[in-house]
Amino acid sequence: MKKPKTAYVCSECGASALQWFGSCPSCGTAGTLSETISERGSGFRPKSAPETVGLAEVQPRDLERIPTGIGELDRALGGGLVAGQVALLGGDPGIGKSTLLLQALCTLSDSVLYLTGEESVEQVALRARRLSLESAAVRIAAETQLERVLGALESARPRVAVIDSIQTLWSESLQSAPGSVAQVRECAAQLTRHAKRAGTALFLVGHVTKEGAIAGPRVLEHIVDTVLYFEGDPNSSFRLVRAAKNRFGAVNELGVFAMTERGLKGVSNPSRLFLSDHGKPVPGSCVLATLEGTRPLLVEIQALVDPAHTPNARRLSVGLEANRLAMLLAVLHRHAGIATWEQDVFVNAVGGVRIGEPAADLAVCLAVVSSFSDRPIPAKVLAFGEIGLAGEVRPAVRGQERLREAAKLGFERAVIPRANQPKTKVPGLEVLAVERIDQAVRLLREL
Repeated sequence: MKKPKTAYVCSECGASALQWFGSCPSCGTAGTLSETISERGSGFRPKSAPETVGLAEVQPRDLERIPTGIGELDRALGGGLVAGQVALLGGDPGIGKSTLLLQALCTLSDSVLYLTGEESVEQVALRARRLSLESAAVRIAAETQLERVLGALESARPRVAVIDSIQTLWSESLQSAPGSVAQVRECAAQLTRHAKRAGTALFLVGHVTKEGAIAGPRVLEHIVDTVLYFEGDPNSSFRLVRAAKNRFGAVNELGVFAMTERGLKGVSNPSRLFLSDHGKPVPGSCVLATLEGTRPLLVEIQALVDPAHTPNARRLSVGLEANRLAMLLAVLHRHAGIATWEQDVFVNAVGGVRIGEPAADLAVCLAVVSSFSDRPIPAKVLAFGEIGLAGEVRPAVRGQERLREAAKLGFERAVIPRANQPKTKVPGLEVLAVERIDQAVRLLREL
């Protein structure tokens, strides 16, 4: 009998090598390669080819959604769960992952199963009583061995199940410790195959690293259908559930929650969370109409420009890309005559939200100019638009929806790119269209 072929797999990045090295050839981490069996067969054995079908002949079925009973979670999922869907929920310790999923299970009337590997059954029951959750339909078990977990799923046949967490599971077919790359990959693959075969909607809770990424091999995010990130400041009561991947809906959808004594409550109008009530206009504050997935949000951008006390002026941004801030300051200097090379510039997106779209450029520039000139932007004014290196104000996607959200919240004027100027007037909203950043700066001085 031939000896099984082995490979050396990195426990950090999941890369494999044919021989042992002191450090991983892929990520460079030392001492992370461990030997695993890669092949058990003795040669290539051709098998019968699968039957193929023309793409035009396939008649797709409409997806039947399973509502979780929590509107904001359904929004992040794209309208609810789908039979056989595997969703991975990751977030910082203590942010509320287990609480959110327990609330979702308790709202479902169908057979549901909660399998915990980090807490005892009594601890989960105490949390349910503390949150006043009706848990008559929820079956619960504490188990970490993969084969026993699969047996529980097979015997219970739940419509929705939760595994808390994937890093605590271990399979007896592998010798590595729970949470290792091989264990996480094998357990996730086995659970996914069972969910597809049995039609069970499965939630997997995942740990995150100190950088904020889900711990384990990157292939874990490729295996599952949906990847959700639970974000939020531990010192704040607000939490965000963001979809980074979704095979059954749109990505970058955002669900907003507030942590209360009764658990997590969905926030139907999140724009009010990210807008400060100053009483009167203050310098350095500008409201941005941004887009998170399909949801328009109004977020306050705050800027502080202060004389530098060191030879190198500081540029610091929270919730916005720091390199883009440096580029915008250079554009302001070149095309609008606003020199900040002797000034410290600090920019913050209120509420802990992270903004990655370039449509925030115009609001950032107006906030910086407002703070630099010590002239506040009038109340009920917002802005959005991308700024190019030539000083032009470029259009933003889905500008009509941003303007409608602003009008709904009582805003009266909007500074937008000329290409986003609506063909029909938005009731109650005056649109101020600009083509270049110097026009926007002059318009700000006239408001």
